[in-house]
Amino acid sequence: MEKRLLDEYDSATKRLLNLLNSLTQDQLNSQPIKHHWTAGQIGDHLYKSYNISHILMGKVTDTNRPPDQKLDEIQKLFLDFDIKMESPEAIIPSNDTIDKNILLNSLMEKIEWVNTHGKTLDLSKTCLDFAIPEYGPFTRFEWIGFNTVHTRRHIHQIEQIIKHIKK
Repeated sequence: MEKRLLDEYDSATKRLLNLLNSLTQDQLNSQPIKHHWTAGQIGDHLYKSYNISHILMGKVTDTNRPPDQKLDEIQKLFLDFDIKMESPEAIIPSNDTIDKNILLNSLMEKIEWVNTHGKTLDLSKTCLDFAIPEYGPFTRFEWIGFNTVHTRRHIHQIEQIIKHIKK
């Protein structure tokens, strides 16, 4: 179960990096869909959201439920592309021009950190340092799953941007 989760995370993050890398600096910062983020802003948003990954190393406790119990609900919500979501202020992307190389390097650093620690930690433990109000505390497994699904949601948005750019 853990290997599959880490493989899904790896696959989603590689896809993200490949999509962002396929864009020029100008394309990364162009806004082909009015009132939507640019691909660069989506990358910045994901980078900021990946900062929460440090909780994997924080306070944890034993879990008395299946460690993946909340993932189905998270997937149903985040992979419903018809739902418009509001991001917490802390992970709203910058309105400044996003530098492609800095973005890619920053994302790779965060992704590799999760990949490395995800293979060595007990993912069944519940993280106590942060909880999403609607869901309560997540296990390490659920946090990595959340990051994967969140990344997949934004991959979909980047793909829509690329379709508009390539027209």
